[in-house]
Amino acid sequence: MQFLLGRKIGMTQVFSPDGGAISVTVVEAGPCTVVQRKTEENDGYASAQLGYMPRKEKGLSKAALGHFQKAGTQPFRYLKEVPLEDDEDAELETGSLIDVTIFDRGDRVDVTGTSKGRGFAGVMKRHGFGGGPASHGGMFDRLPGALGASAYPSKIIKGKKMPGQMGNEKVTTQGLLVVDIIPEQNLLLLRGAVPGANNGFVVLRKSVKGNRGGLEKPKEQARSLNPLKASKRAARGS
Repeated sequence: MQFLLGRKIGMTQVFSPDGGAISVTVVEAGPCTVVQRKTEENDGYASAQLGYMPRKEKGLSKAALGHFQKAGTQPFRYLKEVPLEDDEDAELETGSLIDVTIFDRGDRVDVTGTSKGRGFAGVMKRHGFGGGPASHGGMFDRLPGALGASAYPSKIIKGKKMPGQMGNEKVTTQGLLVVDIIPEQNLLLLRGAVPGANNGFVVLRKSVKGNRGGLEKPKEQARSLNPLKASKRAARGS
C-alpha cells in the first residue's frame, strides 16, 4: 500500500546522532480500514476506499450508514479512495487494516493537506508585491498598481495577480524525510513542515519521486542541517 490517511498533530524538534536539532512535524498516520474495493473486472480500475477516524452512527444519512453496514465496518469520519498499483495491493480485502508500518525510517513521503485559510488578502501579502514608495506624498501604499489593460485587450487577463482569497486550498509537499516512527502511537515524525493547521486531515503516500538524486537513503536517524556540523563531517570524510 502506497497511501495512508492521518492528521497533523503539530511541530516539535528531535536531536540527531551528531547533536543537531531537527525540526519535525508529528503526524498521526492511521490505522485505516479498507471500506470498499474496486476491481478491474467490475469497475474498470483497481482502487481501495480507506476509512480513518471512527465516529458514531448518530448524524449519518441512511445511505452512508448502509455503505458501512454493507462493508461490515464501523463508520468513519474520513473516507478516501486511493489507486492500487501493485499485485500485493490487489489482495487487499474489505476490512483489512493498514497502519503506519507501511513506512520506514529514511523513506520519502508526499503529504497532501488543506492550507490555512487567510481570508481576503492584498497583493503584498498574497503575492509578495513590494508596494509603492512610503515617502514624499506618493500615496501608493499597498496598492497593486497599473493592471495594463488599455484599448487592447480591454479586459483583465485571466490569472492576473490581484487581491483575493488566500489559502484554504489543496497543497502537496513532496519528498519529506521520515525521521522516526512510533508504531505504538501510530506517529510519524517528518522533517520539515506539513500543509494545514494542527488536527487537519492529511493524505500521505510514498514519494512519487523516490529518494532524491537516485541514491538509496540509509535507514537511520536523519542528520541535522547545521552547516557548521556539516562542514566538520566533510572534514572528517564522513
